[in-house]
Amino acid sequence: MQLDKLREYLSSVFGADVEVRYFGELGKRGIKPAKPRAKLKGFGYGVPYEIRFVVRRELKSVILETMRPGGFGHEHFSDRAGILLWQHSAFSRLPRHVKAVDVGAFTKDEGMKSLGDCEEFFVITQRVKGRPYFLDLDGVMERRQLAKQDRERCLVLSKYLVEIHSVKGDDAGLYIRRIRDLVGHGECIMGLCDSYPGGLEYISDNGLCKIERSCVDWRWRLKRKTHRVKQVHGDYHPWNILFRRGTGFSVIDRSRGEWGEAADDVSAMTINYLFYSLRTYGELRGPFEELFNLFWENYLNETGDQEILEVIQPFYAWRGLVVASPIWYPNLSLDVRVKLLNFVRNVLETERFSLGEINSYIKS
Repeated sequence: MQLDKLREYLSSVFGADVEVRYFGELGKRGIKPAKPRAKLKGFGYGVPYEIRFVVRRELKSVILETMRPGGFGHEHFSDRAGILLWQHSAFSRLPRHVKAVDVGAFTKDEGMKSLGDCEEFFVITQRVKGRPYFLDLDGVMERRQLAKQDRERCLVLSKYLVEIHSVKGDDAGLYIRRIRDLVGHGECIMGLCDSYPGGLEYISDNGLCKIERSCVDWRWRLKRKTHRVKQVHGDYHPWNILFRRGTGFSVIDRSRGEWGEAADDVSAMTINYLFYSLRTYGELRGPFEELFNLFWENYLNETGDQEILEVIQPFYAWRGLVVASPIWYPNLSLDVRVKLLNFVRNVLETERFSLGEINSYIKS
């Protein structure tokens, strides 16, 4: 940390010129204990630093803390930012708690930026032209047949996953995190189960509880397969793919981290071929069965990843809970919801997912 950058930052926070008198790791200076003591606490989330400075002729002392990357849900920059932002907003509201002075960020030029007056954050992205891929599937549903472009686009979407999944990660902890988030994250299995209201005729609270229990079992099967950590999109479904003319496309809204399990992306796309087919035919057949098989066959042939058929089950369960959801899809027929939830339960009971048994999975 550069002293002049620190001085500029503190001056902006306190609204007056600051003179920094001391900066150092908390507790490093002072009288040493007479006898060596065993280190009681072996791990901490960050190192606190003391800063002493003069502002408006008054000597002040504050503590600066950061948070280290690593496990415990702190792997991503956004995880650490979220915790520190929360601390700034919450510390001062609790009686007798030490008060928060500010929350800030280190910048690329090694400066410091105050974020203490922020209420919410936003992101700005480029605008790209294109039509969402789900409109293609709407067209197939209406025509009940495939055009040449439908096959070509399905194939390039499969090839795209082959490409990004070829990049392997080197942090086993991120794979374990991804599998844990699959089960426990608010956007994933437990969050989806919580979003289902009570009193539904097609799924009970006890039925959702059984799904959760089965997914916890799957978490323990998958968490040691850290050799599978790969670059992923994380929300690879037809609403997040924008096609231009022909087979040119862009993807949007990457989610929940850069590294994870390939089955996440494959399930997110292929569940939609089943979803559309159930709404059209009541089972997987016709043009949607062709798209389902085309996507899968290309992916397996080009990656050689047969193991994916032994790990995709909880990812299909999650995506099945999404498309069966009365919150996300309020206008589905009872028959479609029942078959989707049958699919969720049955794939979780399957040791190896079979591409030829889809229609048996939708039966009770």
